[in-house]
Amino acid sequence: MYSLLTQGLRHLASPKVWCMALLTLSAAWANAQTLKVEPPQEDPAPAGAAAPASGQMGGIKGANIFEIAPDANKDPKYPEQTNAERGKVQPGNNAPMWRDVGKGVTGYSSLPYPEAGNLIQPFVNYPGARLTNAGEAWRQVRNQWIIPYGGSVLLIVAVAIALFYFAKGAIPVHGQPTGRVIERFTYFERAAHWVNAIAFVALAVSGIIMAFGKFFLLPIIGSTLFGWLTYALKNLHNFAGPLFAVSLVVVILTFIKDNLPAKEDITWLLKGGGLFSGQEVPSHRFNAGEKVVFWAGVFFFGLIVVGSGLFLDKLLPSVGYTRGNMQIAHMIHASAAVLMMALFMGHIYLGTIGMKGAYKAMKTGYVDETWAREHHELWYDDIKAGKIPAQRTAGPVDAASAAEASRAVKA
Repeated sequence: MYSLLTQGLRHLASPKVWCMALLTLSAAWANAQTLKVEPPQEDPAPAGAAAPASGQMGGIKGANIFEIAPDANKDPKYPEQTNAERGKVQPGNNAPMWRDVGKGVTGYSSLPYPEAGNLIQPFVNYPGARLTNAGEAWRQVRNQWIIPYGGSVLLIVAVAIALFYFAKGAIPVHGQPTGRVIERFTYFERAAHWVNAIAFVALAVSGIIMAFGKFFLLPIIGSTLFGWLTYALKNLHNFAGPLFAVSLVVVILTFIKDNLPAKEDITWLLKGGGLFSGQEVPSHRFNAGEKVVFWAGVFFFGLIVVGSGLFLDKLLPSVGYTRGNMQIAHMIHASAAVLMMALFMGHIYLGTIGMKGAYKAMKTGYVDETWAREHHELWYDDIKAGKIPAQRTAGPVDAASAAEASRAVKA
């Protein structure tokens, strides 16, 4: 038994056996490749249906539309043919339809959205853009006018403020503090101002980065981080907008009384407020420069920015939010926002580092009599004459606020 097993193993291990096995497997593989595989049977055609032409897919026949009716364009009415008329003489020639698409003609669509039947907007001629479709015209106005010139305005104002500060420094208070304070802003006035100011800063920073960030920030932080940042700021912009709108109305109603024009404002404007001469020009509670910021920046540009912004947020009822209307609203919003920011940059400068004691006035609500006399002499005279109360808020003067107002004058 052992010898038979040994002989069998030797026989299997011989080269002849392995060669025969390989030849057998090769022949079987070649035979399998030559087998004809029948394709799956398609569903039978309906009774009476014509069989598709040989070599065609689903009965569709390819042809050159100009070979079907080569003389069709000789018809005098050829250019005015509708798509249905053209399809009779040149099946497949949809030139009339695409010509209407390019013209902005409204077609039919079952989608429940405004302008769903318009693939391309009609031609317009926006200021600063050539005659082209509205989408391209809006792009030209934004990229060739609002972005470069708007950015230039903000840069020019920033550089001018910086040069003025390094040349003149902060506007000082020359006299010594008296220790007696005047309430310049009530708690409600300060609250309204700070809410509006914080919302404005959030909108300005987010708007600047979204509009100009790709020029100065994208090369530094890269596209991934810049994409996330602009997405977050876009949402912040949308949510801060309504807060700015409400607080702006409150600010206008709160400060409009003391921002009415006065005859002394002309003198202040002619002398430039004494910014270059170093001699203060007498003014009431708000000087002519502050009144310009109020009426031009807060009232005029502010209401335009708010109205166009609420439109872009689709928060106004019974308004058609079409592409054309949104494009116009964006151009108005961006232009007014840039001009408003330019005005507010000067206001922020004078209210912080540009005038000593100005920031503390909005922080604590009080100013020393010396500060009031030097910067708003007519307002100070009215207070001393009893026309305006020095303390408008009921209750005793906060000692800490009074001390801080005096320190602000010394600083």
